[in-house]
Amino acid sequence: MYKTIIVVDSQDHGISETDYTIVTFEEYLSAYPKKNEPKTRLLNLCDTEHYLSRGYYCSLLAEARKHRVLPSVSTINDLRALSTELSTGIRLNLPSSVFRINEGEQVEMFIYLGWTEQEPWRKLAKQIFEKYSAPILQLMVTHDASGIRMSVKRYAHSSLNEIEKIKFNNQLNSFSKEVWSNAASKKSPRWDLAILVNPDEAQPPSDKEAIKRFIKAAEKVGIHAETITAEQANHISQFDALFIRETTAIDHHTYRLARKAEQEGLVVIDDPTSILRCCNKVYLHDAFSYNGVPAPKTHVVINADEESLTRIEAEFTYPIVLKMPEGSFSKGVYKVADRQELKEKLEELFADTALVLVQEYLYTDYDWRVGVLNGRAIYACRYHMARNHWQIYNHDAKRFNSGGFETLPTFEVPKKVLDAALKASAMIGKGLYGVDIKQKDSHVYVIEVNDNPSIDHKVEDLYLGNELYMLVMQEFADRLEKRGR
Repeated sequence: MYKTIIVVDSQDHGISETDYTIVTFEEYLSAYPKKNEPKTRLLNLCDTEHYLSRGYYCSLLAEARKHRVLPSVSTINDLRALSTELSTGIRLNLPSSVFRINEGEQVEMFIYLGWTEQEPWRKLAKQIFEKYSAPILQLMVTHDASGIRMSVKRYAHSSLNEIEKIKFNNQLNSFSKEVWSNAASKKSPRWDLAILVNPDEAQPPSDKEAIKRFIKAAEKVGIHAETITAEQANHISQFDALFIRETTAIDHHTYRLARKAEQEGLVVIDDPTSILRCCNKVYLHDAFSYNGVPAPKTHVVINADEESLTRIEAEFTYPIVLKMPEGSFSKGVYKVADRQELKEKLEELFADTALVLVQEYLYTDYDWRVGVLNGRAIYACRYHMARNHWQIYNHDAKRFNSGGFETLPTFEVPKKVLDAALKASAMIGKGLYGVDIKQKDSHVYVIEVNDNPSIDHKVEDLYLGNELYMLVMQEFADRLEKRGR
């Protein structure tokens, strides 16, 4: 059982409850610690606004005397740091529905020991108190054109008016009966990770359940992870790492955000170099050709004149596959059956791009997908073709727009497939990749390397389960540790 001491700035404190020992800072400085005193917890109500103030020294001495104190010195410093920043950057793992505020509105409130009298905001107040465990906090929430912003400040007990002191006393009576300071003593995560998602994306790289599992895995390795959208990414520098779980493209906010995060010193997956290389199939074609990665026969063409069509027909037999340099999830990939269709589709594509890839058609019942992280194969799937279609995805189908799948341990993947996947991903970098491979007879062909591969719950994680999410988050932790801050 803990003995409770409340330290105040002066005797004019207005606290009527007698279940605690109430002392001034001078009394705490001179009379404690006492010999053979029981375990002690201390509520520091002195003003902590200034560095090296009485309130600051009260918490500092309490920690030296092995008294469980609220607020801790770390919390005092954290709140002082918030008050010096233009944007507090408070990050809490809460859904947007928690913020009961319309655009153009501003809400202010006191948080007394984790409680506020405004009932709709109590969940938010509790989480803020868990992050900044101080007796009295002043919260301001605003909703403007750039989104929702929060400002949190410490507030001195001596500055409360009589009505506010009564509200604080009521909460103090309840709080003193709890086993408190657990939040302050709880081990804080070492790093903060932003997971970029797009709630409106039809086929995101990870579904909601997978994102939840990434967040849980991150917590286990000392990382606080939370989802953000592109609209919330203005303050990306306040995070330590960025994990992109939105489909990437080069002329797109995903690439720009990855580039900005990398410049700010964050650990980034997908890194901008990987996005540049994977999102452009012309780069992949050249990289595979020059480095001996097995791939389908591919030519790059620059126009659709008769000479080019004749040259294509001399090298390829119909059907022929045409690819836009950029595309994902089977988008921007077309199959043509004759010269007329070839000419028409090329002319259509050249309206948007200077180069088009022409590739031999290789039909297989399924494509291999090998997930590679930092040069290591971590999962494998066989994706079957969509019903009555020649690709995994059929974007024109209303039903059955994708085929079935089989998830396998990597040790069951043929060695040729694994070797090709590792060699192809090595041409890109050390990130997280999904390597698509066709296997026909004794030959394998790398189709492409994806920089943000699909990781969905009960699909890619079907064999490894939660271990797959742990592998990815451990990679973040290892890189953050190596970064050294």
